Amino acid sequence: MNHTVLPSQRSSDLPTFSGDTATIADALKHADEITAFCAANAATIDRSGGLPAKEFEMITAAGLLAAPLHSSLGGLGLGIESNVTTQLLRLLKQLGRGNLAVGRIYEGHVNALQLIQTFGTPEQIKLYAEDARDRHKVFGIWNAEAADGVKIHPLDNGRYRLEGCKTFASGSGLVDRPFVSGALPDGRWQMCIVPMDEVATVSDPAWWQPSGMRATASYKVDFSGVEVDQQSLIGQPGDYFRQPWLTSGVIRFAAVQLGGAEALLDATRQYLRDLNRTNDPYQQERIGKMAIALESGHLWLKSAAECIAAYDSVFAGDPAVSHPQADKLVAHASMVRTAIEHICMEMMQLCERTVGTNGLLPPHAIERIVRDLRLYLRQPAFDAALACVGQYTLAEPAPAHVLWSYE
Repeated sequence: MNHTVLPSQRSSDLPTFSGDTATIADALKHADEITAFCAANAATIDRSGGLPAKEFEMITAAGLLAAPLHSSLGGLGLGIESNVTTQLLRLLKQLGRGNLAVGRIYEGHVNALQLIQTFGTPEQIKLYAEDARDRHKVFGIWNAEAADGVKIHPLDNGRYRLEGCKTFASGSGLVDRPFVSGALPDGRWQMCIVPMDEVATVSDPAWWQPSGMRATASYKVDFSGVEVDQQSLIGQPGDYFRQPWLTSGVIRFAAVQLGGAEALLDATRQYLRDLNRTNDPYQQERIGKMAIALESGHLWLKSAAECIAAYDSVFAGDPAVSHPQADKLVAHASMVRTAIEHICMEMMQLCERTVGTNGLLPPHAIERIVRDLRLYLRQPAFDAALACVGQYTLAEPAPAHVLWSYE
């Protein structure tokens, strides 16, 4: 199935916005409205072949596709300017609260624009900023692959031919500018952006038959025969895996996941209210535990934002400059990711005990939120992230009370 592009006209039943988002406050206000629609529409697109097209029409109309660009490029700096990391994480959490599938795809857009602004040339940054800001292109990261993964072959005419497939290509049919990185002939990993609306690819919707996150449309996509030019190659071979950029980005998907946990608490409370069981002391105890867990997650995100802001003025620093606290940032981000996963798992368990079997049957929203969150939490290298925290903690001579200080 070939890549499809969103229709240019918004559906008449969608809210409209007066213009592009001018301030971060506007962005967060628009995100609240989008979140409400996401939650209301989540059951409709929770199916094989579902895709949050209307949701991204709203995101586009609100100017949120340009929000991750540096302010000098007409954006809000969300994802690249470290002093507004708190607001970025709040935005991602809001979208995750509405629908984890929407949050997942938008987080990939933020990630992609951060990589371009970090490792791209000035010409590439300008080009792709125009794509996001003026042409309303959705970006993404399609990095996962199986044995038939993508290879990048240099051609004699200065272009490059791709061969192979990507798996878990979230937003297939929606994302216009995915990173489709692959192995060069010498085995090194090269970041590469594919203009999906200008090439022919083949997607396999049948590959994506999950229990949760159905609306991400994370298909398998075959790029064999696609040709790109030099402008499509971002950074130097191996830049994608450079630290602290690779690991520090986990705070973004952790924020989306915590948004799902927020939605779960709201749905659980409403379930008890509908049954008039809010005075049951055991239910009160479970809800109390859920509230404590959720607030712990908020504190972890606050800590993450503070560390990013204290580290450097741009997200994870300048790749041309060695930073003495890079290992600390990697360990701290791994700690945030691990803690929020534990929090979400605890909240799902408490919710399931609270609502019982009846509350876990469709069409109740709890059933879908649990499925989506449980699948989304299965991010790769969980044990390695936890070991990273332990390794840093054991190697660092500073006393515990200043271990994570950036002063």
